[in-house]
Amino acid sequence: MIESRCGILCSGCGFQESMGCKGCTNIEKPFWGESCPVKSCCEEKSHTHCGQCPEFPCQTLYQFAYDPQQGDNGARIEQCRKWKAEG
Repeated sequence: MIESRCGILCSGCGFQESMGCKGCTNIEKPFWGESCPVKSCCEEKSHTHCGQCPEFPCQTLYQFAYDPQQGDNGARIEQCRKWKAEG
């Protein structure tokens, strides 16, 4: 099951309960701001997640995945690869 555009596993995210977040595939805009560049890009290209994009992994996703404060050392990129392989 695809949980996000960028590969984050929403089921393991603490914000799901505390902020009432339903995941970016199920919300209009993220709770943390007006928009998310990864979510917007995927939706503009009609992709379910970043792994479907021919530019994957792009610089925007890479920056999110390796951000010193919010990143996950590329775990989301690997998750998108898994989703892509699952078809």
